[in-house]
Amino acid sequence: MTTYFEERERVSASEREQTLLARLPSALKRARERAPAIAVQLQGLDLDAFGARSDLAQIPVIRKSELLQAQLAMRQGGAGQELPAVGRVFGGFSAIGWGEAARVFASPGPIYEPESKRPDYWGFARALYAAGFRPGELVHNCFSYHFTPAGSMMETAAHALGCTVFPGGVGQTEQQVQAIADLAPAGYTGTPSFLKIIVEKAIEMGMKLPSIKRALFSGEAFPPSLCAWFSEHGIAGYQAYGSADLGMIAYETAARDGLVVNEDIILEIVRPGGNEPLPEGEVGEVVVTTLNPDYPLVRFGTGDLSAILPGVSPCGRTNLRIKGWMGRADQTTKVRGMFVHPGQIAQVIKRHPEVNKARLIVNGKVGSDIMVLMVELRAPTPELLGKLADSVRELTKLRAEVQPVEPGSLPNDGKVIDDIRSYE
Repeated sequence: MTTYFEERERVSASEREQTLLARLPSALKRARERAPAIAVQLQGLDLDAFGARSDLAQIPVIRKSELLQAQLAMRQGGAGQELPAVGRVFGGFSAIGWGEAARVFASPGPIYEPESKRPDYWGFARALYAAGFRPGELVHNCFSYHFTPAGSMMETAAHALGCTVFPGGVGQTEQQVQAIADLAPAGYTGTPSFLKIIVEKAIEMGMKLPSIKRALFSGEAFPPSLCAWFSEHGIAGYQAYGSADLGMIAYETAARDGLVVNEDIILEIVRPGGNEPLPEGEVGEVVVTTLNPDYPLVRFGTGDLSAILPGVSPCGRTNLRIKGWMGRADQTTKVRGMFVHPGQIAQVIKRHPEVNKARLIVNGKVGSDIMVLMVELRAPTPELLGKLADSVRELTKLRAEVQPVEPGSLPNDGKVIDDIRSYE
């Protein structure tokens, strides 16, 4: 049996890029025609001229908070009242409505997400296959089936793979143990913490669960220590990274060397709070453009930090790899009663191309806050430092000291605002 879910997982990087970019203009045009919010995002752009990944930088990044605000505004009687009810529910971002959508889910906010009737809509079948799941097996799915799409994400993927699913959901640990003992599923999908609870409960009950040989985890961190714990209990656990908006973004393979990006998305690492892509290896925000015709999110900022790894995975899959989840990009903080956002620091950098990287340090105690903008500069001058201080004050309405540092000296951790104040 083949090592890959699809042979395109091992095509050359250049061939993949060419195929993705060839699909991009028509996908963007369809999104513009059917999703009003995307039409606004793409306004004034010549989509036929899009022929390189760098062209995407012309499109503003849409972040989850903006998606939520668009949905809330339309549901509460703001803009977009000319749209049909279903258009308002999704904030103008969905290309499908009732009837075309098989299900609708709710994430915290609430943000509502459609699921169409296309097989493996969320794209997790590829991750299941890489984790060792095969057609004809039973999958014990312990993601929630209530409100959120996590349960459906794994169920539709397992069905696309040719597997049967037991919808275990969450909770009822003793019943989970009994069902696994009775049905002998080949693998588990869910959070790693819940499978650990199930295995420990089985041990407590004096029962064995030998059939569970593999697991695909998501929704939580999966550190090496927990991976080792499962291995000691005969379970090979792998992780997949995704979101309720985008579906599966990247997944782990047997190489255990980063996460391989999904085939039907274009992934960028962007300066937190900004629009410009960062070089390979730099930590920044994961931004995704989907080629999903039903929910066509374009340059969608996940709010998660990661970095692109160099080279090709030892498993033979040739797509981009990311390091995995490395924290959150939204480092908004409040200083002297004013919110300071990473986007404001990104605007400072954009105004002053002499700055390679910057980090705002917020120090002192609440009520007597001190802001210091650390900037990487090759040739700092008093005039330039003064202009930088003016930009910070104009954009944040707050004063900051500007401190030049050597290029390359700021940590590569994606952090734009570092709040180190004492709250004692």
